Amino acid sequence: QVQLVESGGGMVQPGGSLTLSCAASGSMLRINVMGWYRQAPGKQREWVATITSGGSTNYADSVKGRFTISRDNAKNTVYLQMNSLKPEDTAVYYCSVIFYGGLRSWGQGTPVTVSS
Repeated sequence: QVQLVESGGGMVQPGGSLTLSCAASGSMLRINVMGWYRQAPGKQREWVATITSGGSTNYADSVKGRFTISRDNAKNTVYLQMNSLKPEDTAVYYCSVIFYGGLRSWGQGTPVTVSS
């Protein structure tokens, strides 16, 4: 059983910053890709960023230059540093990991609200 526990969400003013964390624990295979997705009210879940086991990163155009994804392989933890936040970044953020072998797990989500 794999558990993904996210933390770091909250409310912030436009232009502010937040850092999300997601730690994987339990019985698990080696982690390949770690990533973040988000779902705004009334919208479908969308991809935000991913990072491979080798450290290669990819970002959605909407967050490129403002968000930074990183990981600590020793701790099985992925981070999302979010800067210059905008009201349109408001969403529930979910972490996701893909293990070698293809199994995917999701976290429970952490809410981020950007509002003045």
